Amino acid sequence: MDREEILESVRANVEDKDARRHMLATEAIMRALARKLGRDEDEWGLTGLLHDIDVELVEDDPESHSKLGADIARELGATAAMSRAILCHNEAHGIPRRKRLDKALFCAAALSRLITAAAVACPDRLEGLTVQSVEERFHEGLSDAGAYIERTAECRQIGLKLDEFVGLGLKAMKGIAAELDLQVIPAFESPQGGSEGSP
Repeated sequence: MDREEILESVRANVEDKDARRHMLATEAIMRALARKLGRDEDEWGLTGLLHDIDVELVEDDPESHSKLGADIARELGATAAMSRAILCHNEAHGIPRRKRLDKALFCAAALSRLITAAAVACPDRLEGLTVQSVEERFHEGLSDAGAYIERTAECRQIGLKLDEFVGLGLKAMKGIAAELDLQVIPAFESPQGGSEGSP
């Protein structure tokens, strides 16, 4: 799969800047996870980049989110494993997350939301965050953050401790800080339709 082709498809299907930011952040975390766990970095990263590609196409029917996304991913050359991970990241479909890729996408997408939300309260935005400051946000009653916190904590199912996972995700997002452009950050949004956070 060609990343530039996928980015073009993301731009064509997703106009919302915040949604694109989330997809890029999730890609970065998934790539870092792949390196950590000895998995295929492109497969994992591109799964993260593609996971919300249908979010605006299904906005009138959010519970169908990820079904169309999995189809689009296949058309772009995604493997069956990638498409399945995209499909089952939306809990509304009731599809069990059996593979490590399924579980990784589920918790990585949630972590990217939590790190972004934590950056809202940080004067230096993303660059000023530490693992401790992100984890402190877990206990500060972030509005509607409960589901994301629970999902992030599922990192244990892929063999990582929570602080290790947060550190990995934070480093990954800082590594693409310029691309994410987190100087202006939207208010924290709650999950809709069982998805991991469709704008």
